[in-house]
Amino acid sequence: MIPAELRYTVEHEWIASTESAAVRIGITHFAQESLGDIVYVQLPEAGAKVTAGDAVGEVESTKSVSDIYAPLSGTVTARNDALGDTPEQINDDPYGAGWLFELEPDDVADVAALLDADAYTKLTQG
Repeated sequence: MIPAELRYTVEHEWIASTESAAVRIGITHFAQESLGDIVYVQLPEAGAKVTAGDAVGEVESTKSVSDIYAPLSGTVTARNDALGDTPEQINDDPYGAGWLFELEPDDVADVAALLDADAYTKLTQG
């Protein structure tokens, strides 16, 4: 299931609009399924300035370690500290409780340039 209201990256991250100027970011169901059981997550600090495409953290599973990339340039406004104790939430609920961090984009228009659900579906089924 690929939620239609989200935007996506080729690195298998999702981006959701929030009620504030920030967007919420997580990894997709496809990504967490490929990784397997997630046992550790490292997230960027709130207040950190990030550049689109740069590695800003990592997700470690029983199979491998994968980088988390900034989908947009901006400032990290929040992170999901609950994942420190329960990283398996990413497996259990990747589009809900398993979110990673929130970011205030330098340019909100950049969100629209990301993949929509149809394009991401084609990417994962190709």
